Amino acid sequence: MHILIFHNAVLPALEYGGTERVVWWLGKELTQMGHRVSFLVAKGSECPFAEVLFYNPELSLSLQIPDYIDVVHLSIPPPEDFPKPYVYTVHGNPRADEVLDHNAVFVSKNHAERHNSMAYVLNGVDFEDYPKPSFSHQRGHTHFLANASWRVKNVKGAIHIAKKANEKLAVMGGHRLNFKMGFRFTPDRHVRFHGMVGGRVKFDLLHRSKALLFPVLWHEPFGLAIVESLYMGCSVLGTPYGSLPEIVTPEVGFLSISENELAEKLKNIAQFDPKICHEYARDTFTSRQMALGYLQYFEMVLSGKKINSVAPKALFDYPKFLPYEVN
Repeated sequence: MHILIFHNAVLPALEYGGTERVVWWLGKELTQMGHRVSFLVAKGSECPFAEVLFYNPELSLSLQIPDYIDVVHLSIPPPEDFPKPYVYTVHGNPRADEVLDHNAVFVSKNHAERHNSMAYVLNGVDFEDYPKPSFSHQRGHTHFLANASWRVKNVKGAIHIAKKANEKLAVMGGHRLNFKMGFRFTPDRHVRFHGMVGGRVKFDLLHRSKALLFPVLWHEPFGLAIVESLYMGCSVLGTPYGSLPEIVTPEVGFLSISENELAEKLKNIAQFDPKICHEYARDTFTSRQMALGYLQYFEMVLSGKKINSVAPKALFDYPKFLPYEVN
């Protein structure tokens, strides 16, 4: 089939950009499986394996879908007059009052269930884009990998966990100086802020890290940072919210709402084997399994069926910040 992937961003993502990398890997894998792929993306994009069409935000999306396309993969809800069969991937947590499209697909089982759906495809990674880690070298710090300006990501909690365990923390995804809030964090020898990093810098920091500290305060839809960290041999310490219980098994990490429990586990982080973490991620979260998952939904909508018989909607109005015990 000929699949159009629409995402209003520049591809490929050179540094930060989880969704951009996921749709890139999906397109690449579908091409390797023998399908034709076109990207409808922002100007400045380029791709060696698929046709690139530039999205014009001043025109209706419906008018920019070529006739030769069979099915469309969307990262936003479709307009009412959308002319082709489509699948809409929900990447975030919609508002509680938002009724979603019948062809919505979620990125984890928990993500789907919280919206009264059973349709989901786990995000997959093309591990060819990552260096293979070593498991014999010394690992000297922990890390936080997320947009630190989002309070639900809880960089403050990650800093506290590292301090309580007397471990150094590399923060990827934020700066000490926030222009809206000023200096949010006092100088601390345990913490170093690296900003929005990607490529070799990120891989090097992950490769030298013992663990990802991920004490999120919301229901995380998926958590690409978790898979990247595991692949590089890092165990994961986080809160049991959203997709984390699906992704973080007892062999590769520990989940708790107690900051003290997470800090105590960090003190004994050597109980987790970096090689087991790597192999688990490598074997479980592949771009191929992601492509196979989406193909079943592409085939469903091409046959005229709706993915969800009832339009998905959040089952509960969750609090802005989920419980987290500091003491």
